[in-house]
Amino acid sequence: MTGTGPDRDEVRELLTAALRVPDHGSLTPWRFIVLERPALAEVADHAEARAKALGMEAELVAKARGQFDRSPLAVAVVFSPKITPKVPKVEQRYSAGALALGLLNAAQAAGWAACWLSGWISHDRAFVTEALALAPQEELAGFVHIGRETVAVQDRPRPDVAALTTWRDA
Repeated sequence: MTGTGPDRDEVRELLTAALRVPDHGSLTPWRFIVLERPALAEVADHAEARAKALGMEAELVAKARGQFDRSPLAVAVVFSPKITPKVPKVEQRYSAGALALGLLNAAQAAGWAACWLSGWISHDRAFVTEALALAPQEELAGFVHIGRETVAVQDRPRPDVAALTTWRDA
């Protein structure tokens, strides 16, 4: 990705579209953290520091910070579960995943290049606490990076749908 990402009004439209997800009990078990360019630089520093603190090799340190250095804009999709006996936590987690995919699809449908990244950095408690100020019960579903496409990305090979599908008529 290159150039600038969407402006705040465009991001609001994308977030609004992404909110059209299953949400059993209307709990809204998620929230967004929009990371604009200055914030991405700060998050990149946190990622690098955390990777070094974990003793990672230079290549992995560079990869940890790279997604933030190269991104014009990223949205952290935060899973923020609500305690309720009616809706299991796992259903709330699925909703957060659907939200991230909805944001990815909304961005691509609007003509932006977008990718959803997670990896170890998204699940490292120290990183998400220090860099994103997530509350103890919150987790990160991932980062949706949004910008302009520099080169056309070729789609990866997909599994054979026939091999994964069972049809039942009775």
